[in-house]
Amino acid sequence: MTISRRSLLQGLGLGVAASAVPSFGGWALAAPAAPAPVLHRFQIGDATVTALLDGHLAVPAQAFTGYDAAKAEAALAGSFYRPGPQGLEIPVNGYLIERGGALTLVDSGTAQLMGPDLGGLGAALAASGVAASDISTVLLTHMHPDHAGGLLAADGSAAFPNAELVVAESEWGFWHDDAIMASVDEGSRGFFQMARDSVAPYQDRLKPFAGEVEVVPGLTAVPLPGHTPGHSGFMLDAGDEQLLIWGDVVHSTALQFANPDWTIPFDVDQPLAAATRKGMFDRAAADGLLVVGMHLDFPGLGRVERDGAAYGFHQAPWQFGL
Repeated sequence: MTISRRSLLQGLGLGVAASAVPSFGGWALAAPAAPAPVLHRFQIGDATVTALLDGHLAVPAQAFTGYDAAKAEAALAGSFYRPGPQGLEIPVNGYLIERGGALTLVDSGTAQLMGPDLGGLGAALAASGVAASDISTVLLTHMHPDHAGGLLAADGSAAFPNAELVVAESEWGFWHDDAIMASVDEGSRGFFQMARDSVAPYQDRLKPFAGEVEVVPGLTAVPLPGHTPGHSGFMLDAGDEQLLIWGDVVHSTALQFANPDWTIPFDVDQPLAAATRKGMFDRAAADGLLVVGMHLDFPGLGRVERDGAAYGFHQAPWQFGL
């Protein structure tokens, strides 16, 4: 199923009335280059974490609510982002965690749902030497198609045939609520159906959770609502080190650290998403947390620091052997 730009904005911008969803000139679903297997492996305490690149979304800077051209130009000037005809290239990442003989995947990428220039996570996983059948647990930060689409194989069966699926009760409930689905426009209903279809093969091995609880040994859920009702991060406690996988707290590394109030139409509750982001920035900076994110610049590993009224994200140089 190919997603049109109109239905993408309507389907993921569920907190905005259909008539109020803007149309952005030059919107494209993916960067021009086809994805190749891209991965990066690093050690966190007694766990091995592998960042898996699914591909890129091309998003115009003007898509961000609160966009200001001068502020955007200043933020982009010191970054790797370069505006092009299709917008800023936003990575889509997933993370494999190997610890104590168990293999846990956090988010599954897009598979075939978002066009030929995404869907590279499966190839990256295979290139890491791990088969989909080896995965024992899949943790979902939320059920948008760039995170849950890869749960399905091309024939509609479970892409991870031996995996338990872990997802927040509130997230599952939102996408499976017939009344909510009926209340949105027809284009948006397709996204509810995609979410339902993606998780359907796992209903007999579903592990829902609520609140800040340990969902698998060494991994604790961290509620981060706003982007979606059940949007969650996961804190990895790997002996003497921790890593926070914060999902979609940030969609643009360059723009949203400098302008944490800026939201995106994908956020179901934009004020709550902004509040959650600023709260997590404060916590990560104060605690010196090492974080990764699904849309942070690949491989997405670094620390948050205060920068006056804004924040900065500093990727760990050692991850590149520098």
